Amino acid sequence: MKKLEQLYEGKAKKIFKTDEEDRYWVEYKDDATAFNGEKKGTILDKGIVNNKMSAILFKLLEAHGIPTHFESLINDREQYVKAVKILPLEVIVRNVAAGSLAKRLGLEEGVVMKETVLEFCYKDDALGDPMINEYHIYAMEFATPEQVEKIKKMSLIVNEVLVKFFLEHGLKLIDFKLEFGVYKGEVILADEISPDTCRLWDAVTNEKMDKDRFRRDLGGVEETYQAVLSRIQG
Repeated sequence: MKKLEQLYEGKAKKIFKTDEEDRYWVEYKDDATAFNGEKKGTILDKGIVNNKMSAILFKLLEAHGIPTHFESLINDREQYVKAVKILPLEVIVRNVAAGSLAKRLGLEEGVVMKETVLEFCYKDDALGDPMINEYHIYAMEFATPEQVEKIKKMSLIVNEVLVKFFLEHGLKLIDFKLEFGVYKGEVILADEISPDTCRLWDAVTNEKMDKDRFRRDLGGVEETYQAVLSRIQG
């Protein structure tokens, strides 16, 4: 498969066409952003960690019946994926109060939710990815009711699988972001699953093991990303 012209460059990845019409070539970057791009920096080898970790987790989810865009790794920093049309939605899956939810509702970080919370955001950097509900989604035709129901069902299964998997590797899955796309008429999981998109705490100490170390200037960012990858690689 050949790498052709660049289609898109986001905050964390570059997407390229390939000589196969239904496949893209994804390159993971070391660039880091927070607070809707207000804070910018670089995390050394973040792209390598996120590429490898996403591959591991997508394979895990495929084994549990969740269709994903992942095809195969190309090298440490790049992978092949299905050419999905990304839906303009971000799904936030929350198990424990932290980050914006804790701030918004006046909760102490670390409060375990009575049940899993799903939130939708409109995927638009210029608007700061505002939170929306299902009425907005249908009114603006971001997705159909059938697609939303599938997204919700898949998100809860993903959460169940990942909570168990991370705990087996000494990590608590506090919350995480998912994106979905349409491929050959079907909704499938896309984007990435990494310390950029997951809030992970050490299962014993509650030490933050994710991008919050960059957001909050906690230090040890590169070392933490490498430690998370080492844990899930076993």
